[in-house]
Amino acid sequence: MSEHGGKAGPRARRSGIADLVLQQGQASIDELVSAFGVSQMTIHRDLDELEREGWLRKVRGGATAAPSAVFESNARWRGSTMLAEKRQICAAALLTAEPGQVVIVDDSSTAMPFAKGLPERGAFTVITNSLQVINELTGAPEIQVIGLGGVYQASFNAFVGMFTADMARSLRADVAYISASAVDNGQCYHQSQEEVLVKRAFLESARKRVLLVDHSKFGRQALYRLAPLTDFDLVISDSGLPEAESQALRAAGIRVELAPGD
Repeated sequence: MSEHGGKAGPRARRSGIADLVLQQGQASIDELVSAFGVSQMTIHRDLDELEREGWLRKVRGGATAAPSAVFESNARWRGSTMLAEKRQICAAALLTAEPGQVVIVDDSSTAMPFAKGLPERGAFTVITNSLQVINELTGAPEIQVIGLGGVYQASFNAFVGMFTADMARSLRADVAYISASAVDNGQCYHQSQEEVLVKRAFLESARKRVLLVDHSKFGRQALYRLAPLTDFDLVISDSGLPEAESQALRAAGIRVELAPGD
């Protein structure tokens, strides 16, 4: 009997594989064969299915939870990385939010501390496609939540696609707080075209746009261009952003704020 139970059905086994890869960040084929007591061929099929569903990325000899230029990591994995930087960025972003505003909060893990902090700032109307944000703000007495429907994608824990984007465009917000997977050469990018569709609709619907992006995203690559940084009224990053990078952004006319460390 394997550590995770070789008698488990395919669905339970795949759930266990996803949990293991997300917890460790990566796992080899041999490690998964040993852990789940099945053949290499079965593990390969499981990884193919989990990759199709967006839980992990299959690589030579195993699987990883880390993102690539064409693969956005699972929401659970993203929520476990760069936590201090995300809290710092969102603390700075919360200072820009004024009670009474209608704000858009996207489904990025970077924006989650912002959403959690909004009830302490006062009354807001929040437009979001994130199921996590909806659940987080449910019951907050001074927060009205407008949840955007569409096609639910488990890997993002959010609603994405054409219907979500159309609903976003039918609304008008004071400020949109969004993130991106990569920033390079004055542009921000994302691996998912469905996410890009929704985020662009958010930008169209807001009077003011704020990009929340930690320093690790700079110089990273992703497949689809979201928008130039000049489309944002403010870019908030953390103190880990190299001085040369921040100076270059300011020289290009981009307003940049670096959130102080803890």
